[in-house]
Amino acid sequence: MTETQVDWERVLARCVENVKEHIQPILTTLKKPQPDLGVGAGGDKMKLVDIVAEKAIVETLLQSDLSFTLVSEESGIQKYGAAPDDCFVTVDPIDGTTNFVRRLPFYCTSIAVSNTPKLSSVFAACVTDLYHGVTYMAFEGKSQPFRNGEEIKPSSSTTLDEAVIGVDLNTYKMKAATSQLESLLHEAKHIRHFGANALELCYVAEGLTDAFVDIRGKLRTTDVAAGFFILKKAGGLVTSPDGEPVDSMLDPRQTVKFVASGNGEIHNELLNLLTSDRKP
Repeated sequence: MTETQVDWERVLARCVENVKEHIQPILTTLKKPQPDLGVGAGGDKMKLVDIVAEKAIVETLLQSDLSFTLVSEESGIQKYGAAPDDCFVTVDPIDGTTNFVRRLPFYCTSIAVSNTPKLSSVFAACVTDLYHGVTYMAFEGKSQPFRNGEEIKPSSSTTLDEAVIGVDLNTYKMKAATSQLESLLHEAKHIRHFGANALELCYVAEGLTDAFVDIRGKLRTTDVAAGFFILKKAGGLVTSPDGEPVDSMLDPRQTVKFVASGNGEIHNELLNLLTSDRKP
């Protein structure tokens, strides 16, 4: 089936509901010893909830009679159906697994659908806050993305004095990135990081925050494919720290550095700060 023959809004909504249903029992077992499931395709240790959520998504896609190539942070690249190159479904089954395991109320499912395994070919995306029951969706051909059915748009704030900026500082590589972030961390008055990057990109799309910056070179395209598309459809911007377009391959091992902002003014201000810290 082609892109226009599939009701992706319905399919993605069913994926989300199936994930919710399957992960609910795991919440009651978190205090018990958890199985060692090894390392996923993206390089992180897998938890039971990651495997269960991925299985729920695949199950729903197959029940919808779809052929597809799965690009997953957990199981890697897997082909399903008679024509798996019909579409590519890039998933982070649970973004914010550590939050989930610790019962911190900020974790999500992220799903992006594309014609080819590249960020630029994504045409449908869904990110669902699984704790609060909030779903963000965007589709090519529709003017604006929406949150639980209502259209969203980014913040128009243009000054760092007022802006809330997400910055992912969580990595052993942070020492190398600290110098480049020095001016930004000094100038921005409200720095945040909640622990589920796909959802944080949707917060920028909705205007809850003004920008999100990750220059660590650790975040994978499976983490951001859906969030990038939703933000761009909302009217926001995503570039590299040098201001170049970000168009990487969709692969659980492919990493990206980026600056994501709600509007051009705040975006340029952030790029200038990041560039100034690299000048001799």
